[in-house]
Amino acid sequence: MQYIQCYDSPLGRITLASDGEKLSGLWFDGQKYYGSTLSKEQEQRQLPIFEQTARWLDIYFSGQKPDFTPPLSMQTTPFRRAVWEIMLRIPYGQTMTYGAIAKEIAGQRGAGRMSAHAVGGAVSHNPISLIIPCHRVVGTNGSLTGYAGGIDKKVQLLTLEKADLSRLFVPEKGTAL
Repeated sequence: MQYIQCYDSPLGRITLASDGEKLSGLWFDGQKYYGSTLSKEQEQRQLPIFEQTARWLDIYFSGQKPDFTPPLSMQTTPFRRAVWEIMLRIPYGQTMTYGAIAKEIAGQRGAGRMSAHAVGGAVSHNPISLIIPCHRVVGTNGSLTGYAGGIDKKVQLLTLEKADLSRLFVPEKGTAL
């Protein structure tokens, strides 16, 4: 059985999912891959993990860096898990490129190279957005691409974190932020 609860954020409603003990999903309603880890059997319920996650989100949306991470359930392939663990280490208010993540994964695996495109697929299928901060991953040239919640939310989240946006741009608009 999986459990869900909703959280109203300043950027829209968020659905949280849990196995009862750990957080297994966090999606902006309507985002790409919404509910990707949810089973058909689910129930709305108040759980300590949801209270802890709501506290994390309250701190985050107040413009502060949370000093804890709720327990996470990352049921996925070893490759995606490795990418998500790197994303968990991207500091608040900073960004990392797909290429840099690919280089780190290649180093971990003793491979000469790793595809940044493959990393992009793992980033985009992250079911615990915000806490596993896929919004902090950008293109090598500073392009803001690939956020399942939408580029507008990615910009708002990086702005909330007071990230340096001076070198970043939205490809469709071709302009700096």
